[in-house]
Amino acid sequence: MAALLLLILILLPVTTLAEPVHDSSALKAQSGRTEPLTISEVLARIELTHPLLRATGVERIEARAKILKALGAWEPTFKNETEAGRYQVWNFLALRQEQTGGFNDTTLAVGHPWGFRIEGGIRNGFGDRFTQSATTYIADVQLFYHTQQALFAGEAHLLRGFMINEEYAEFQKAELAGPQAEITVAQKRQDLYLAGAVQYWDWQVAVKQSEVQQRALAVAEERFTQIEGQAKRGLASPLDVIEARQEVQRRREIAIAAQRKVEYEQYHLSLYLWENGEPVTPRPEWAPEFQGETPLPTKDEIAAYKVEAKEDRPEVREIYIEAKMNNIDIKLAKNHLLPKLDFKGGQMPYALDWVVGIGYRFEANFEMPLFQRKGRGEVMYAEADQQQLVMKQLYTEQQVSVDVDNWLSAIVRARDRVKAATEALRLAKTLEEGERTRFNMGASTVLFVNVRERNVVTQAYQLYRAQADYAVARGGMLWARGLLSKPWPQSELVKYGNPVTAAGMNGYKRPGRD
Repeated sequence: MAALLLLILILLPVTTLAEPVHDSSALKAQSGRTEPLTISEVLARIELTHPLLRATGVERIEARAKILKALGAWEPTFKNETEAGRYQVWNFLALRQEQTGGFNDTTLAVGHPWGFRIEGGIRNGFGDRFTQSATTYIADVQLFYHTQQALFAGEAHLLRGFMINEEYAEFQKAELAGPQAEITVAQKRQDLYLAGAVQYWDWQVAVKQSEVQQRALAVAEERFTQIEGQAKRGLASPLDVIEARQEVQRRREIAIAAQRKVEYEQYHLSLYLWENGEPVTPRPEWAPEFQGETPLPTKDEIAAYKVEAKEDRPEVREIYIEAKMNNIDIKLAKNHLLPKLDFKGGQMPYALDWVVGIGYRFEANFEMPLFQRKGRGEVMYAEADQQQLVMKQLYTEQQVSVDVDNWLSAIVRARDRVKAATEALRLAKTLEEGERTRFNMGASTVLFVNVRERNVVTQAYQLYRAQADYAVARGGMLWARGLLSKPWPQSELVKYGNPVTAAGMNGYKRPGRD
C-alpha cells in the first residue's frame, strides 16, 4: 500500500511557474537591456514623459491666458462711426427750414490700469448744413478744412478707482497666476516623484522576494529527488517522501504568488515609466541590489533642512501667493470706502447736437454712500481671510518642520531594523545549515529542515522590507525638504530624453512659440 501511494504521488502532474507576462510594446525596444533600472532613471523618466506632469504644465498656458484676458480691459481700440441727422425748424405753425447733417468719426481709444482712458481722432462733417453755406465753420479744433475737426475725449477716476480698481486688481491677480502655476507643477512633480520612488522600491522588494522563493523551491525539489531515491533503496520511509513532496507543492504555490506580486508591482511601476506615449513594463532582471547605509544628518543640517523646507515646499509657497492675492483684495476693498468722483469729457455723440453747434461736453460725477456698509463689509471679509491665512501659514510651516523630524525618525528606525534583520538572517542561515547537517547525519527529520528553511525565507523578506523602508525614508527626507518639487538634474535627464521637451517643461514659452 505504501509503495502504491508513493507511485501515485510521483505520477501526479506537476504545476510549473508561468513565465512573466509583458504586454508593453515599448518594451521591445529595450529587450536587449542589461543594465539595472535605477531610481534616478525612474525620476528622470517621470520628469521627461509622465502624462500627468505634462497635463499639469498646461496651467502655465492658462496663466498666460489670464494675463491676456486681464489686459483686454485696456486694449487699444480702433473705432469708426457714422451718424446722420435730419432736423426741421418751425416758426409757430409755419415750416421755415429743413436740413440734413452728420459726421464720420475715426478714433483710437487707449486705457490705463490706473483708471483713466483717453481717446483721439478725426471727425469729418457732411450734409446740407455745410454745403449750403460756405461761411459755416466748425468753431472747435478745426483741421484742414471747415468740416473737419480734431477729436479729444477722456475719462478718469479721481478718488474711488484711481490706481486701485476692479480691472487693475484682476490684472494683478492674473500676474500671480504664473507663480501659482509653477507651484502647482512643483506639487504634482513631488507627488509623482515620491509615489514613483515608493512603487520602485516595492517592485524591488517583490523581485527579491520572488528570487528567494524560487531558490527555496529549487532546494525543496532537489531534496525531494534525493529522498525519493533513498526511498527506492529502502533508506527512507514513504512518509518522508510525502513530507518532501508536500513541501515542494507548498513552496511552488508561494513562488507562484510571489511571481504574481512581481507582475502586480511591475505593472504599477510601468505607469511611471513612459516611452513613445505608452508605459514600459520593467523586467525582473532589471531590479538592482539595495544600496548601503548613508551617514545620518547632523543637528545643524536638520535645522538647515527645516529652513529649506519652509522656503521650497509648494504648500508654503502657495500660502504666500494666497496672501498676496488677499492683500490685493484688501487694497481694493479699502479703495471702495472712498467717495466716487469721476470726470468725463469729449465730443457730443449725436449728430443733431453737433450740427446745431454743440461740439463738446464735460461732466463730473460725485457719489458717497452715507453708511459705507458695502465697503466696510468688503474690508471686514478680506481682513478675516487674512487672519485665516496667518493661522494657515503658521500651521503649514510647523507641519513641514515636523515632516523633517518625522522622516529623520523613519531613517533612524529603518536603519536599526536593517541591522537587526541582517543579524536575524545570519542566525537563521546558521540554524538552517546546522539542521541540514544534522539531517544528512540522520539526527533530524525533513520537517525540522523545512521549518529552518522557511525561517530563512521569512527573515530574508524582513530584511528586504527593512531595506526598502530605509530607501523610502531617505526619499521622504528629500520630499520633506522640498527637493523633490524641483526638476531632476539635467545631467540625468539627457541620458533618457530631451530636457527641452520634457513633461515638466510643458507650457513654458519657447522661442518661436506664442
